[in-house]
Amino acid sequence: MYDDILIPSDGSEHAVRAAEHGAYIADAFDATLHLLTVVDVDAAAGPFSAGGVDEEYVGRLKSKAQTAIDALDDAVSGVETVQSSVVTGQPSTAVLDYVADRDVDLVAMGTRGRRGLSRYLVGSVAERVVRRSPVPVLTVRATERSAVGEGYDDILVPTDGSDYAAAAVAHALAIAERADARVHAVSVVNLGDVATGTEVGVPPKLVEQFETLAEEAVESVATAAREAGLDVETSVRTGVPARELLDYAEENPIDLVAMGTHGRTGWDRLLLGSTAERLVRRSPIPVLTVRRSDEEDET
Repeated sequence: MYDDILIPSDGSEHAVRAAEHGAYIADAFDATLHLLTVVDVDAAAGPFSAGGVDEEYVGRLKSKAQTAIDALDDAVSGVETVQSSVVTGQPSTAVLDYVADRDVDLVAMGTRGRRGLSRYLVGSVAERVVRRSPVPVLTVRATERSAVGEGYDDILVPTDGSDYAAAAVAHALAIAERADARVHAVSVVNLGDVATGTEVGVPPKLVEQFETLAEEAVESVATAAREAGLDVETSVRTGVPARELLDYAEENPIDLVAMGTHGRTGWDRLLLGSTAERLVRRSPIPVLTVRRSDEEDET
């Protein structure tokens, strides 16, 4: 599943925590780790260079970039093969170019970074990578809940039964197998999407129809998990998807969320790109987002 894992870094605690997760997955899959820092071309022009590139300033930025890589030494010390690079460019573009040039299978990155000269892993950069990356992206914030500890014991897999949600299932199950983790298949019925007005209730038969579809969605994931020899729990909830998923993760000992970045459109949409982005921004535990490839969308 994963042969090459990329960890962009600015040396922040969030990047270090992401490196710990990247290292854990790399060890589980015997993958090569790629450590990357990006010297922002906008910052490289220098604050007083009148639009030109201040070479001395660039040199200082590259020195900081190497320090950011060095900050990951302890986090990745258990991985057999580690490569490191310092590049110059626009941060999210540079990360995505590296993914394409090196056939990277997974990106693990912090969702917050430093301010000032060394900043480049701010939330907007992580979100750009999540939206555009052709490979799965693991986003991590340095929180009490995001510590790797002894590994993943419980993995949350949100689903609405769509092909977009299904794209994440194979990745979730592959990681669960290596970690011997329990899978939590959860579907959220968002009645707000089907209500015709603030004073009009949702017909009970329509609610039942949506609940049936949600139950079928979680059972599909559960069946795949059981076939892989994994323990599984299922749940169907009603409410706002992002809120319900965050509540479920809070109520259960979830170590990782694995989800698609898009869902169905129209009345039956449950997992939209915005839902994934809300989890990336707000989840205290790592979120693995998986986007379907263009080739899959065309078939």
